[in-house]
Amino acid sequence: MIISSGWQLQDVAKVPQSGEKISNPSYNPESWYAATVPGTVLTSLVNDKVYPDPTYGENNRPEIIPESLSHTSYWYRAIVEIPSNYASRHIWLNFDGINYSSEIWVNGKKIGTTRGAFIRGNFDVSPNVKPGGKSVIAVLVSPQPHPGVPHEHTLLNGLGLNGGITALDGPTFLSTIGWDWLPAIRDRDTGIWQKVYLSTTGPVLVKDPLITTDLPLPRTDSSDISVQATVENVTDKPQKGVLKGTVETISFEQSVEIPAHGKQTVTFDAKNTPTLHVDHPRLWWPNGYGPQNLYKLHLSFEQNTAVSDAQDVNFGVRKITYEVPGSENLTISVNGVPVFIRGGDWGLDEALKRIPRERLEAEIHLHQLANINLIRNWVGQSTGEDFYELCDKYGILLWDEFFQPNPSDGPDPDDLETYMANVRDKILRFRNHPAIAVWCARNEGFPPKSIDDRLRVLMAELEPTRRYQPSSTSGAGVRSNGPYHWREPREFYIVGDDFFKTETGSVSVPTLESVHGMMPQKDWETINDDWAEHDLAKGAQWGDKYPGQLASRYGKVSNLADFVRKAQLMNYEAYRAMYEGRNAQLFHPTTAVITWMSAPAQPSFVWQLYHYDLEPNASLFAVRSAGELQHIQFNQTNGEVQVINNLPEPLTDAVVHETVFNLDGSIPWQHEAHFTAAPDAATTLGPVDFPANVSNVNFLRLDLHDASGKLLSTNFYWRANTDHPDDLTDLNKLPAVTLEPLITRIDEAGQCRIVVTLHNPSHDIALMAHVQLRRRSGERVLPVYYDANYVSLTPGETRAIHIEANLKDLRGDGALVVVDGWNVSVTPAEAPGVAIAPNVDAQPSHWPETGLPFQTVGLRQ
Repeated sequence: MIISSGWQLQDVAKVPQSGEKISNPSYNPESWYAATVPGTVLTSLVNDKVYPDPTYGENNRPEIIPESLSHTSYWYRAIVEIPSNYASRHIWLNFDGINYSSEIWVNGKKIGTTRGAFIRGNFDVSPNVKPGGKSVIAVLVSPQPHPGVPHEHTLLNGLGLNGGITALDGPTFLSTIGWDWLPAIRDRDTGIWQKVYLSTTGPVLVKDPLITTDLPLPRTDSSDISVQATVENVTDKPQKGVLKGTVETISFEQSVEIPAHGKQTVTFDAKNTPTLHVDHPRLWWPNGYGPQNLYKLHLSFEQNTAVSDAQDVNFGVRKITYEVPGSENLTISVNGVPVFIRGGDWGLDEALKRIPRERLEAEIHLHQLANINLIRNWVGQSTGEDFYELCDKYGILLWDEFFQPNPSDGPDPDDLETYMANVRDKILRFRNHPAIAVWCARNEGFPPKSIDDRLRVLMAELEPTRRYQPSSTSGAGVRSNGPYHWREPREFYIVGDDFFKTETGSVSVPTLESVHGMMPQKDWETINDDWAEHDLAKGAQWGDKYPGQLASRYGKVSNLADFVRKAQLMNYEAYRAMYEGRNAQLFHPTTAVITWMSAPAQPSFVWQLYHYDLEPNASLFAVRSAGELQHIQFNQTNGEVQVINNLPEPLTDAVVHETVFNLDGSIPWQHEAHFTAAPDAATTLGPVDFPANVSNVNFLRLDLHDASGKLLSTNFYWRANTDHPDDLTDLNKLPAVTLEPLITRIDEAGQCRIVVTLHNPSHDIALMAHVQLRRRSGERVLPVYYDANYVSLTPGETRAIHIEANLKDLRGDGALVVVDGWNVSVTPAEAPGVAIAPNVDAQPSHWPETGLPFQTVGLRQ
């Protein structure tokens, strides 16, 4: 029974009474606020209109939302009716996560405490409550002891130092003191941030199940499954019964006797239970390599046919290994297939931990769409059951970390017992998820010996199959350390010894509509402290330099719309090269690249594949292109064409077609070649022979077909000649192109599916055509999933874009697709339930010329 409604909260300074009185039914919580559970204190106060949403504009400044919240304890209180059918059972009050520490009271009695954001609290309240009656739960939640003093993000002072003394507290949301991607969250995410629920059992509990699978690689035609669980007697008398398990048609059981308050671990494996040797298992694969098949284990402890306790656990049959012959570099293979890791770093899922499953699912789905196959859970800041379940569902591997930042970003935790208790509970809680590939102890540094020694013992006890990586920037070719700013595409091909790259990033500007949605109109046309609050300022991202880089490359900026238009080209160039630069040395020797970051915790101008509002920008589609498992690319350091084959079979009798276009759309050179590409390797086909008379700014289109003629990959580059490789201002000479559309809509199974077919009828290049789904009212539909976007069409070319959204997000309105781009418009058209039209607002000519200057006076100190 989930307890998510009826909660109230109040500042402890305004509640002089004791927990005994507050949890008494006679207590009157006068003038208390409505509390959001799960949620943080600040989430509740925002929902109660005490404070504005801190992610909008400069609402988060300390004169609006006070820093005192990080030093304030709060009482939570709820009245709960205990179900009458709980009679004669043990009744448990369960907390999945409270930040940072708590005292828990029920009906006038203190029943327990928790400490650390990531540990569960499970309390037997049977003596304190009456089935069929009402009970009062009161929880005193205290913030972390060392909330620190944050650095305010401003143009004048930049984004400042990351972290601070807050790391002393260990298992908490240490990023909320402020980082270069997140301003300080004023309550440091204090609160009951995960679900609260009641459950019942008999005298014996089933705890801590562990399911492991093994494959006889290189064969995958059978699997041995092992099941382990602990049974615990919570009574004063010995208990006996039968632990039973089922996996689909497989059944197994074992009789068990447990002394009073005793525990016993029971193991079933293929040796003692032959039915756990499974022929032809359905395998779990990472995104792109195969389906994400899952099995369900049902465990129950039965006494005289009565079920004392039961658990259901989903798991996947798969085997992960961490090295390949001939290489010392960490190489993740799944079911015998080397997986080139194309990943994304998550710093924090959302600034205030507002992470309903629907939002998380949209984010993980967008990662799948981007051909991402791994998320790095930086410092373990994103930890909840939905997160792990959705990574399982979408085939996103996890590099999962514990709770220590770079040593320069904060001290070692001072409470080792609290730290290790939170680590232990995290492993026990999530270890059955097939998505988890690596446990990492510390970001960009080694844990202190006192922690490392205990982690190694813990791994040997709890984690028999997964790799333990002490540091995210050392060991087996693993390196971090950026860079994190926008760079010319050729720079991303410089690898050095960063073979398994855990962090590198770039500025990633959102769409015009997203910028408008994140700040008030007064801040749209001047780069000011509002922009700094959203990460565009001095720091590792070089936010202060980026507008100049953009203007130098693509021409003087006329206004915000022009800035966004040019930034999408910058996004696409950098993010495609970030992954193609590593593709170029596929497994020889590079094995991974993880972008810093793929998911934003707040509205931002940097380090993201999609905006906080869930709208993807050009970066996502650049990564989607570069992440194709069979991909054609132009090596931007040596001018050669490469075919990337990240599948275990050769690509035989394939055909590549190379076409060079002048700025006027004419074709000065084209070439076709037949070849075979080796498996799990980059095959080089030789240089593109750009003719001497090619225009200063020109285009390269690459098409890869298989032996049957099926198009496997297409790629389109805009470039300048080698004497001025970074001067692309001639793109401003491209004539406007009006595309001719066809559009259809089909609604089925609760989804709205739209196909937009765009035809370029002109003799010119249509560069970076961008489609955006809206309601007829003009409001954007979010989230929405595009199979392609920011597409470039050569003269006479036709491209189809498939769009999918949840039908409920149209809110009964008709659908409208709007189109913009570098030099792109569209002829308006309609079809049943859907229309298409130009996105007039996105055109720079629609807005006054401002030059988008930096603010130079009146800056915040």
